[in-house]
Amino acid sequence: MEISELSVPDAWVFTPRQHSDSRGTFLEWFRSDALAEAVGHPLALSQANHSVSRSGTLRGVHYAQVPPGQAKYVTCMRGQVLDCVVDIRTGSPTFGAFDAVLLDDVDRRGLYVAEGLGHAFMALTDDAAISYLCSAPYTPGREHGVHPLDPDLDLPWPAEITPLLSEKDAAAPTLREAEAAGLLPSYAECQEFYALLRSGHALGAASASAGTGAGASSAGATAGAGAGGAR
Repeated sequence: MEISELSVPDAWVFTPRQHSDSRGTFLEWFRSDALAEAVGHPLALSQANHSVSRSGTLRGVHYAQVPPGQAKYVTCMRGQVLDCVVDIRTGSPTFGAFDAVLLDDVDRRGLYVAEGLGHAFMALTDDAAISYLCSAPYTPGREHGVHPLDPDLDLPWPAEITPLLSEKDAAAPTLREAEAAGLLPSYAECQEFYALLRSGHALGAASASAGTGAGASSAGATAGAGAGGAR
């Protein structure tokens, strides 16, 4: 695999080597050892999601409270999507910045999005099929969203495609509104959690935080776009 970190820190692109012959193609679309070497810790698989979207479907910008948050490893099984990673971590040197990656069934790249980062994608073809591995299960009270058409973010969705949003995503706050409401994860707490993951001691801390933070997150859940992966 070829591995490169995006301009948004803590997100990586994995491009697999493909082996084709008269029968078809074989590739390794996920390698736990390659991811662990790049990220510094393995991906703890807790949930696997799959979505199929018509052209123009725009899912995101989704994220979960940290800890434990929800890291994702995303790949496009069929068709083509434009995937955006947004740094929504308050206090981050790249707060508000994004990077975009084309995921398709040609290069078959995989995209790793760390806990605390925002994630969104637009389907560029009909029946675009996305599969993603998640580090934590979907927990409605801890899931939030930022509006994917926020003009301050200015994400590079193709102008010739009319975006199709869910009701929750259409009602999501802008980045500034989410920051003012205290809904965004902080860069410091994300870095602390990444360090726990690298040390192998994150599980207990994440469980304790999830228990104490559930009540505080309920108000934000109504404003955000509830999405364990990218509903």
